[in-house]
Amino acid sequence: MRQVPVAARLALAGLITAVALAVALWPRGGDDTSVDGAQIHPSAPVPEQLRAAAGLAPCPRPAADAVGHGPLAGITLSCLADGKPVDVAAALAGKPALLNLWAYWCGPCAEELPYLQEYAQRAGNAITVLTVHSDPDEARGLALLADLKVTLPGVLDASTRVRNAVGVPAVLPVSVLLRADGSVAKAIVRPFDGVEDIADTVANELGVAA
Repeated sequence: MRQVPVAARLALAGLITAVALAVALWPRGGDDTSVDGAQIHPSAPVPEQLRAAAGLAPCPRPAADAVGHGPLAGITLSCLADGKPVDVAAALAGKPALLNLWAYWCGPCAEELPYLQEYAQRAGNAITVLTVHSDPDEARGLALLADLKVTLPGVLDASTRVRNAVGVPAVLPVSVLLRADGSVAKAIVRPFDGVEDIADTVANELGVAA
């Protein structure tokens, strides 16, 4: 077997080192989320400090004898506040609900979320307002909510099960108004432009005044 000249071997070793260094320093293009200096990948478990920073309200929990009905029956999602599973239809049973489908990358969603929080505060216990982050990147969703200071209860819908179940278009934001029996009263395929818009729409479709 012929031996590779020493100069050639050294040149090859230098090329490998240069490529390795370039790969190590190559920018990731913003695919990760930074939290307290740590890089969070979409597939990694969400750190507890990120959940704590968001400070979200707990997700609604089903009553002991609650049974979910309607198109969301059988759908269990992860609660953004604590990562625990939520039977969505059962948790919402017995009260009108507004489900807001959004994602961290959606500009109109970021404008709309604070309106939804203000509306929920006005409406009180008359209606459940639940956000549905329709993207697998939970860390970026929580980071945006923390930035917006929106603390509404929310669930993670990484595979868009809610959207598919209610049959709405693949656009965001979408708000789904549910009757107390779990049936869909109306899907609002546009962003709300203010708190009064939300209040008027809910009053007209669900009869809930706020």
